[in-house]
Amino acid sequence: MAKDVVCGMDVDERQASSEDLISSYLGQTYYFCSKQCKKQFDQEPQRYAAPAVPPDQTDRQTGEQYLG
Repeated sequence: MAKDVVCGMDVDERQASSEDLISSYLGQTYYFCSKQCKKQFDQEPQRYAAPAVPPDQTDRQTGEQYLG
């Protein structure tokens, strides 16, 4: 199961794919529960996409990631 990054619902990847409820952004695939969530994401993907943090920016003791 994937998580819809717009509304937080769990999404079945196969069902979302068959209904064209997927988007790609910066090499990552995102799955959505509805056309509305997909449209909202497509309008502002940077708002919903998790920032990629290089592994060298992770605190080795706590596992926390530095976002800069």
